[in-house]
Amino acid sequence: MTATQEGRRGRPPKGASRLNRPAIVEATLKVIDADGIDAVSMRSVARVLGVDPKSLYNHVDGKDGLLDAVAEHILGSVPLPERTGDVRADLRAIAHAFRRCTLAHPQAASLVLTRQLASFEALAPVEAVLAVLRSAGCPPGEAVPLLRALVAAVIGALLREAQAGPTYGTTDPAALAQRRADLERSGLPHVTEAAADLSRFDSDAEFAYTVELALDALTTRLSIGGGAAETGGA
Repeated sequence: MTATQEGRRGRPPKGASRLNRPAIVEATLKVIDADGIDAVSMRSVARVLGVDPKSLYNHVDGKDGLLDAVAEHILGSVPLPERTGDVRADLRAIAHAFRRCTLAHPQAASLVLTRQLASFEALAPVEAVLAVLRSAGCPPGEAVPLLRALVAAVIGALLREAQAGPTYGTTDPAALAQRRADLERSGLPHVTEAAADLSRFDSDAEFAYTVELALDALTTRLSIGGGAAETGGA
Protein backbone atom coordinates (compact mmCIF):
# COMPACT_ATOMS: atom_id res chain seq x y z
CA MET A 1 0.00 0.00 0.00
CA THR A 2 1.41 3.40 -0.94
CA ALA A 3 1.63 6.40 1.35
CA THR A 4 -1.03 8.12 -0.75
CA GLN A 5 -3.40 5.19 -0.37
CA GLU A 6 -2.73 5.09 3.37
CA GLY A 7 -3.49 8.81 3.62
CA ARG A 8 -6.77 8.41 1.77
CA ARG A 9 -7.78 5.48 3.92
CA GLY A 10 -7.24 7.46 7.11
CA ARG A 11 -9.01 10.55 5.80
CA PRO A 12 -12.46 11.23 7.36
CA PRO A 13 -15.50 10.90 5.08
CA LYS A 14 -16.49 13.87 2.99
CA GLY A 15 -18.20 16.52 5.12
CA ALA A 16 -17.35 14.80 8.44
CA SER A 17 -15.08 17.63 9.60
CA ARG A 18 -17.99 20.09 9.62
CA LEU A 19 -20.54 17.67 11.05
CA ASN A 20 -21.80 18.63 14.50
CA ARG A 21 -25.13 19.02 16.27
CA PRO A 22 -25.68 22.73 15.41
CA ALA A 23 -24.98 21.99 11.73
CA ILE A 24 -27.40 19.07 11.81
CA VAL A 25 -30.11 21.22 13.40
CA GLU A 26 -29.60 23.90 10.75
CA ALA A 27 -29.84 21.32 7.97
CA THR A 28 -32.97 19.79 9.49
CA LEU A 29 -34.59 23.21 9.65
CA LYS A 30 -33.77 23.74 5.96
CA VAL A 31 -35.65 20.53 5.16
CA ILE A 32 -38.61 21.58 7.31
CA ASP A 33 -38.71 25.10 5.84
CA ALA A 34 -38.72 23.71 2.32
CA ASP A 35 -40.95 20.64 2.60
CA GLY A 36 -42.40 20.39 6.11
CA ILE A 37 -41.80 18.11 9.07
CA ASP A 38 -42.89 14.98 7.22
CA ALA A 39 -39.97 15.40 4.82
CA VAL A 40 -37.39 15.04 7.60
CA SER A 41 -35.32 11.85 7.47
CA MET A 42 -31.71 10.92 8.04
CA ARG A 43 -31.28 10.75 4.28
CA SER A 44 -32.84 14.16 3.51
CA VAL A 45 -30.79 15.91 6.21
CA ALA A 46 -27.60 14.14 5.13
CA ARG A 47 -28.26 15.28 1.57
CA VAL A 48 -28.31 18.92 2.71
CA LEU A 49 -25.04 18.42 4.58
CA GLY A 50 -23.41 16.40 1.80
CA VAL A 51 -22.56 13.49 4.09
CA ASP A 52 -23.39 9.80 4.43
CA PRO A 53 -26.67 9.37 6.40
CA LYS A 54 -24.94 6.88 8.70
CA SER A 55 -22.59 9.58 9.94
CA LEU A 56 -25.50 11.44 11.53
CA TYR A 57 -25.97 8.65 14.06
CA ASN A 58 -22.81 9.83 15.81
CA HIS A 59 -24.75 12.96 16.82
CA VAL A 60 -28.50 12.14 16.87
CA ASP A 61 -30.59 9.03 17.43
CA GLY A 62 -32.46 8.68 14.14
CA LYS A 63 -35.35 10.83 12.92
CA ASP A 64 -36.73 11.28 16.42
CA GLY A 65 -33.35 12.64 17.44
CA LEU A 66 -33.46 15.15 14.59
CA LEU A 67 -36.91 16.40 15.58
CA ASP A 68 -35.98 16.54 19.26
CA ALA A 69 -32.90 18.59 18.40
CA VAL A 70 -34.97 21.09 16.42
CA ALA A 71 -37.59 21.41 19.16
CA GLU A 72 -34.84 21.92 21.73
CA HIS A 73 -33.23 24.56 19.51
CA ILE A 74 -36.51 26.49 19.14
CA LEU A 75 -37.29 26.42 22.85
CA GLY A 76 -33.73 27.14 23.91
CA SER A 77 -33.44 30.18 21.66
CA VAL A 78 -36.52 31.99 23.02
CA PRO A 79 -35.26 35.24 24.64
CA LEU A 80 -37.14 35.16 27.94
CA PRO A 81 -38.02 38.64 29.21
CA GLU A 82 -37.46 39.84 32.76
CA ARG A 83 -40.45 39.34 35.02
CA THR A 84 -42.35 42.41 36.20
CA GLY A 85 -44.70 40.78 38.72
CA ASP A 86 -47.72 41.48 36.51
CA VAL A 87 -49.07 38.03 35.53
CA ARG A 88 -50.77 39.17 32.37
CA ALA A 89 -47.87 41.35 31.19
CA ASP A 90 -45.29 38.67 31.93
CA LEU A 91 -47.15 35.87 30.13
CA ARG A 92 -47.88 38.16 27.19
CA ALA A 93 -44.18 39.01 26.92
CA ILE A 94 -43.23 35.31 26.91
CA ALA A 95 -45.83 34.53 24.22
CA HIS A 96 -44.62 37.32 21.94
CA ALA A 97 -40.96 36.39 22.51
CA PHE A 98 -41.79 32.84 21.47
CA ARG A 99 -43.54 34.08 18.33
CA ARG A 100 -40.62 36.25 17.29
CA CYS A 101 -38.29 33.27 17.68
CA THR A 102 -40.43 30.73 15.84
CA LEU A 103 -41.37 33.00 12.93
CA ALA A 104 -37.98 32.18 11.45
CA HIS A 105 -39.14 28.54 11.08
CA PRO A 106 -42.95 28.52 11.52
CA GLN A 107 -43.35 25.08 9.94
CA ALA A 108 -41.42 23.63 12.88
CA ALA A 109 -43.58 25.26 15.57
CA SER A 110 -45.72 22.17 16.19
CA LEU A 111 -42.65 20.24 17.36
CA VAL A 112 -42.78 21.94 20.76
CA LEU A 113 -46.17 20.29 21.30
CA THR A 114 -45.20 16.83 20.12
CA ARG A 115 -41.73 16.28 21.57
CA GLN A 116 -41.17 15.36 25.22
CA LEU A 117 -37.87 16.96 26.16
CA ALA A 118 -35.97 17.13 29.44
CA SER A 119 -32.97 19.37 28.73
CA PHE A 120 -32.36 22.65 30.55
CA GLU A 121 -32.68 24.61 27.28
CA ALA A 122 -35.92 22.99 26.24
CA LEU A 123 -37.57 23.42 29.63
CA ALA A 124 -36.52 27.05 30.16
CA PRO A 125 -39.74 28.55 28.67
CA VAL A 126 -41.82 26.06 30.68
CA GLU A 127 -40.00 27.13 33.83
CA ALA A 128 -40.63 30.79 32.96
CA VAL A 129 -44.40 30.33 32.58
CA LEU A 130 -44.68 28.15 35.69
CA ALA A 131 -42.70 30.71 37.68
CA VAL A 132 -45.19 33.43 36.72
CA LEU A 133 -48.16 31.23 37.64
CA ARG A 134 -46.67 30.03 40.93
CA SER A 135 -45.81 33.59 41.92
CA ALA A 136 -49.47 34.43 41.39
CA GLY A 137 -50.41 31.76 43.94
CA CYS A 138 -51.43 29.10 41.44
CA PRO A 139 -50.71 25.56 42.75
CA PRO A 140 -48.78 23.13 40.52
CA GLY A 141 -51.86 21.02 39.78
CA GLU A 142 -53.59 24.06 38.30
CA ALA A 143 -50.50 25.67 36.80
CA VAL A 144 -49.76 22.72 34.50
CA PRO A 145 -53.11 22.70 32.61
CA LEU A 146 -53.02 26.49 32.41
CA LEU A 147 -49.52 26.26 30.93
CA ARG A 148 -50.65 23.68 28.39
CA ALA A 149 -53.72 25.71 27.41
CA LEU A 150 -51.63 28.82 26.86
CA VAL A 151 -49.04 26.92 24.80
CA ALA A 152 -51.81 25.34 22.70
CA ALA A 153 -53.31 28.77 21.95
CA VAL A 154 -49.94 30.28 21.03
CA ILE A 155 -48.88 27.35 18.84
CA GLY A 156 -52.30 27.17 17.20
CA ALA A 157 -52.08 30.84 16.26
CA LEU A 158 -48.56 30.36 14.89
CA LEU A 159 -49.57 27.32 12.82
CA ARG A 160 -52.50 29.25 11.36
CA GLU A 161 -50.16 32.10 10.56
CA ALA A 162 -47.76 29.73 8.80
CA GLN A 163 -50.43 27.84 6.87
CA ALA A 164 -53.16 30.40 6.23
CA GLY A 165 -51.00 33.51 6.10
CA PRO A 166 -49.63 32.94 2.59
CA THR A 167 -53.16 32.40 1.27
CA TYR A 168 -55.20 34.91 3.25
CA GLY A 169 -52.52 37.40 4.20
CA THR A 170 -52.54 39.23 0.90
CA THR A 171 -52.75 43.00 0.82
CA ASP A 172 -53.48 43.12 -2.90
CA PRO A 173 -56.74 45.09 -3.35
CA ALA A 174 -57.90 42.98 -6.29
CA ALA A 175 -57.32 39.70 -4.42
CA LEU A 176 -59.11 41.01 -1.33
CA ALA A 177 -62.05 42.17 -3.41
CA GLN A 178 -62.26 38.79 -5.14
CA ARG A 179 -62.17 36.90 -1.85
CA ARG A 180 -64.87 39.12 -0.39
CA ALA A 181 -67.05 38.65 -3.46
CA ASP A 182 -66.63 34.85 -3.23
CA LEU A 183 -67.71 34.87 0.41
CA GLU A 184 -70.69 37.12 -0.29
CA ARG A 185 -71.87 34.67 -2.96
CA SER A 186 -71.74 31.74 -0.51
CA GLY A 187 -75.46 31.95 0.26
CA LEU A 188 -74.72 31.73 3.98
CA PRO A 189 -76.13 34.81 5.74
CA HIS A 190 -73.58 35.12 8.53
CA VAL A 191 -70.64 34.42 6.23
CA THR A 192 -71.95 37.10 3.88
CA GLU A 193 -72.35 39.53 6.76
CA ALA A 194 -68.75 38.93 7.91
CA ALA A 195 -67.25 38.77 4.39
CA ALA A 196 -65.30 42.01 4.71
CA ASP A 197 -63.53 40.74 7.84
CA LEU A 198 -63.19 37.12 6.72
CA SER A 199 -61.43 38.20 3.54
CA ARG A 200 -58.60 39.84 5.51
CA PHE A 201 -55.86 38.19 7.59
CA ASP A 202 -53.64 40.38 9.74
CA SER A 203 -51.19 37.98 11.39
CA ASP A 204 -49.98 40.48 14.00
CA ALA A 205 -53.49 41.43 15.05
CA GLU A 206 -54.75 37.84 15.05
CA PHE A 207 -51.88 36.60 17.19
CA ALA A 208 -52.31 39.45 19.67
CA TYR A 209 -56.06 38.80 19.85
CA THR A 210 -55.54 35.07 20.45
CA VAL A 211 -53.02 35.72 23.22
CA GLU A 212 -55.27 38.26 24.92
CA LEU A 213 -58.25 35.89 24.71
CA ALA A 214 -56.17 33.11 26.28
CA LEU A 215 -54.96 35.48 28.99
CA ASP A 216 -58.55 36.56 29.70
CA ALA A 217 -59.46 32.93 30.38
CA LEU A 218 -56.26 32.23 32.32
CA THR A 219 -56.44 35.26 34.61
CA THR A 220 -60.15 34.66 35.22
CA ARG A 221 -59.36 31.09 36.18
CA LEU A 222 -56.65 32.30 38.54
CA SER A 223 -58.97 34.76 40.25
CA ILE A 224 -61.79 32.21 40.61
CA GLY A 225 -60.07 28.89 41.15
CA GLY A 226 -56.47 29.52 42.16
CA GLY A 227 -57.02 30.01 45.88
CA ALA A 228 -59.55 27.17 46.12
CA ALA A 229 -57.20 24.77 44.35
CA GLU A 230 -54.39 25.72 46.76
CA THR A 231 -56.51 24.63 49.73
CA GLY A 232 -57.87 21.50 48.08
CA GLY A 233 -61.18 22.91 46.82
CA ALA A 234 -62.55 23.02 43.29
